[in-house]
Amino acid sequence: MPTVIRSVRRLRSPLRPLLVLVAVVGIAAGPLTACFPSVGTNFGDPGPFPVSVQNGPSNMGSTGDRHPVILWGNGTFLNPTNYDALLRHFASHGFIVAAANTSNAGSGQEMLAGLNNLTTFNADRNSVFFDHVDLGRVATMGHSQGGGGAIQAAADPRVDTAVPIEPFQGTVSGLHGPTFFMAGQNDTTIPPSTVRQKYDQATNIPAAYGEVAGADHLQPIVNGNAFRAPATAWVRWQLMDDPIARDQFIGPCRYCTDPVFSVYLTNSRLQALPH
Repeated sequence: MPTVIRSVRRLRSPLRPLLVLVAVVGIAAGPLTACFPSVGTNFGDPGPFPVSVQNGPSNMGSTGDRHPVILWGNGTFLNPTNYDALLRHFASHGFIVAAANTSNAGSGQEMLAGLNNLTTFNADRNSVFFDHVDLGRVATMGHSQGGGGAIQAAADPRVDTAVPIEPFQGTVSGLHGPTFFMAGQNDTTIPPSTVRQKYDQATNIPAAYGEVAGADHLQPIVNGNAFRAPATAWVRWQLMDDPIARDQFIGPCRYCTDPVFSVYLTNSRLQALPH
């Protein structure tokens, strides 16, 4: 069975990452990286991979498929269980999700600990993750303080893209890959103007800014609500080469007119990416 692994290995630090592993099953060849099937434009719906839970690595067998990685950071006073439905949603689309089991993920180091562990597991023949982790396709994503952590962790050269959701703090000068800044129109904790400022400062990278219509600061909790589909589309584009996901952001740019966003912006570097 596919697995969701909680507290896979105790680190020397007090951090214990929660790792979510999707099904590793044989699927028909297709245009996406590692043969991940298209979901059309149904990015907010569950993906084709089942997910289950256990308390440590077990032998799942091998099919040769490698799964891209999402490193998740929680908001202050929150932990991975508060985002359980959202993390499972990402896993169902074919991602391995490593969420730091801490409510203080703002440094980004807590999130990178999950990537360090996955790197070790990927080389361990006794691990369920052995040769199943696509370490060349990694995203950071998080909410509030974890959104700031996603920005900080994305400075690591192993990270390809970032999705900071209503981020608290975070230094954008360290970003080197495409970044999708997400804000809530009615967020009074992290006002959209502060997220927009980060987007405006990120002139050295391809970037998009999406202000979710009517959303407050609590909307991303549990299942992600209106943040779920755009965040899924972004990582499917960036980590799975999904052409339909790409067309939500540039080219046909369906998000340019989608009422899910009260404001949607892209910079010239993002527009210059291949359509």
